[in-house]
Amino acid sequence: MDLRKLKKLIDLVQESGIAELEITEGEEKVRITRTVAGQTIYAGAPMMHPGMMPTYMPQPAAPVVAAAAEPAAPEGHVVKSPMVGTFYRTPSPNSKTFVEVGQTVKPGDTLCIIEAMKLMNEIEADEGGVIKAILIENGQPVEYGEPLFIIG
Repeated sequence: MDLRKLKKLIDLVQESGIAELEITEGEEKVRITRTVAGQTIYAGAPMMHPGMMPTYMPQPAAPVVAAAAEPAAPEGHVVKSPMVGTFYRTPSPNSKTFVEVGQTVKPGDTLCIIEAMKLMNEIEADEGGVIKAILIENGQPVEYGEPLFIIG
């Protein structure tokens, strides 16, 4: 994989807004990760198998600086992810979402599903109120403790 191709992939990640891209080409593997405003974007060096001689070493991309200040986050109770997995707003691809912004929920109502190790885990509201914000896009990976919803 040449540097021009790698630069093009980095530009694609920046323009598309996706968080991570991993490409395997033959025995080379490259992972490009973009994080949220104010943090850096970097491209991981190709992973070489024993006996392979690297022909190039990509340089990390320059940090991205937010052009405008982030809007203030809504106030309220934050529902955080209890596990690492993939966030889903619907029980199946053709179903309607569990909740929408502005919807009233009560404790125990299902807010979303997090898929972890091929198991679908329903995440329930631990407080009642109105959904003020949904902080994760459908199908995105989530980390333990990552904010998912704000309930006011």
